[in-house]
Amino acid sequence: MLSEESRYKLLKALDANPGASQRELAQELGISLGKLNYCLKALIEKGWVKVGNFTKNPKKLSYVYLLTPAGLEEKSNVTVEFLRKKINEYEELKKEINCLKGEVGIRVDDWPIVNDDVDYRF
Repeated sequence: MLSEESRYKLLKALDANPGASQRELAQELGISLGKLNYCLKALIEKGWVKVGNFTKNPKKLSYVYLLTPAGLEEKSNVTVEFLRKKINEYEELKKEINCLKGEVGIRVDDWPIVNDDVDYRF
């Protein structure tokens, strides 16, 4: 199926814009239309997404992808895990930047790029 990050982004996109077409969602996520279709079917089978159809005008049929309560719970869980992963990546990057500063002779406190108040001076 999708990586955790892609699943997070897909659930987030569906929640934000349930009326988006599969083509729009695929473009937004940077995946193929076929892969998106496959993933949507998997989310529907898991009970996380419900599909409804409606007509914007009498000549055109469109679909709406709604997150079910289980889908909203999964989106919450995936969001927490995604955030935890990004925080860990951020902490590792801070350590690596501080090591690099040491290699070039810059004291960690002299260059505030890694402080939590983030000042990106170079």
